[in-house]
Amino acid sequence: MVTQRAPSQFLAARVREAAPSPTLAVSESARQLKAQGVDVIDLGGGDPDFITPAHIREAAAAAMNGGLTHYVASPGLPDFRKAIAAKLQGDNGITVDPLKGVLVTPGGKAALFQTALAMVEPGVDVMVLEPAWVSYVPMIELAGGRAIHVTLSPDDNFRVTRALLEVAVTDATRIILLNSPNNPTGRVLSHEELTDVAEFAKAHDLIVWTDEMYEKIVYDGHQHESIATFAGMADRTLTFNGLSKAYAMTGWRLGYVAGPVEYISQIAKVQSHSVTCATSFAQAGGIAALTGPQEFIGEMVTAWGRRRRAVCDGLDAVKGLRCPRVEGAFYAFVDGRGTGLDSVALADKLLKEAHVAVVPGIAFGEAAEGHVRLSFATDDESLAKAVERIGDVLGRD
Repeated sequence: MVTQRAPSQFLAARVREAAPSPTLAVSESARQLKAQGVDVIDLGGGDPDFITPAHIREAAAAAMNGGLTHYVASPGLPDFRKAIAAKLQGDNGITVDPLKGVLVTPGGKAALFQTALAMVEPGVDVMVLEPAWVSYVPMIELAGGRAIHVTLSPDDNFRVTRALLEVAVTDATRIILLNSPNNPTGRVLSHEELTDVAEFAKAHDLIVWTDEMYEKIVYDGHQHESIATFAGMADRTLTFNGLSKAYAMTGWRLGYVAGPVEYISQIAKVQSHSVTCATSFAQAGGIAALTGPQEFIGEMVTAWGRRRRAVCDGLDAVKGLRCPRVEGAFYAFVDGRGTGLDSVALADKLLKEAHVAVVPGIAFGEAAEGHVRLSFATDDESLAKAVERIGDVLGRD
């Protein structure tokens, strides 16, 4: 008699051991409560509340109606890659080969994951500065590597120092992963911090992956800098970005990775054997986004900046909470250590009692324990109502 195997025996250990996305889990919990008739305000996601600008939508529709509905070159439409290269040169001061040094992917997440598959394997360590976006570590581990957690302190504004990096580096370290402006903390790395990272990377012969998805969303005079422009870094830096946040194009799934040809060509192999290419007519919209009017970005940032102030002013008046004014991105990273609750308990309390969905800090690493992340990329009325509900549950100072 044949014994039937359990389903888990057919699954790879790397998948069994990977945790689902915590941010998606929060949204799913909110959806379930909404389905039961509960009025939940979901602040767990990272989706801009603005519709993609009309000229971008129209360009994609025209391309679709004109017949651009088939496969395109796996690395992306040549004109789109040229537009990305021009953007990198003009906005960031980064010079890349416009055709061989850019790979267009179905979203920024795909760019990172495919790069992990191309560059990470058992025996390779990747340094991750934490708090960190929830998918970095699972990507590294799914590729067979090991994530080295570099814990940044909330009491030092999550500052990066050479000393912290030197303590964490291992003989197997090959890559260091940056994210500025940071999700979830909102920190924008300073010139001094980036200098420390660059000198550290050169001293240890490391590759830098830099996720710059929120580069255009900065406040209070903060300026984004790309580490690829620092002395000696162009040949050892891969820059990841996309159109999801700055152009309100999350559903379009358009991202890219740019850098030295010898790396991009190998990452492109992974794409050719997996997703083939990013959506053809969406890339036509991407061209319009990068080459068309840019003023609407400032309009969105102005709105988010106003909401950031309103949310943090409101939450600072709630017992046990402290809401530092983030420097970039569109998340409030709320310090809830004063409540005496850990981040999971605090998020659970806010969902069940205030009916406000937020992400527990532990999802972003041990460095984020005691915090919760909430998005202010939603309408003013919902945000005001969420802050009021949180105050009703936790009390006010």
